[in-house]
Amino acid sequence: MTSRLVISSENEEFLARVNELSGQVITLCDQCGICSASCPMIDEMDVTPSQMMRMVQLGQSEVLKTKAMWLCASCFTCTVRCPRGLDLSRVAEALRQTTLRQASDHININAIPRDELAALPQIALVAGMRKFTG
Repeated sequence: MTSRLVISSENEEFLARVNELSGQVITLCDQCGICSASCPMIDEMDVTPSQMMRMVQLGQSEVLKTKAMWLCASCFTCTVRCPRGLDLSRVAEALRQTTLRQASDHININAIPRDELAALPQIALVAGMRKFTG
């Protein structure tokens, strides 16, 4: 008797969205751990690359709250060593894009005092607004 993993439709939608954005078939990952073993940023991550992939496979959108996707250096070490040919850096980028597309503002421009706002370099304001607001 084989057991099948039951995934909710919401989780399936999340997996499908990440598959589409990354161009990867994430369910091909067999959790060998080579990506985690070869990652130069592993010591800084809160979840390993293989855990990140498993969370996506299961459709767990909680992966968007981890810092691992932001710490991926896109060095392609995991991609070169993956026996399934998966590009984890593209998956991490898809997760970052999913987070950024939620359009949540992390900076309230109105909360910055006017005198401080006038003293800030314009390019820093523009870059900050692009980076930290939706």
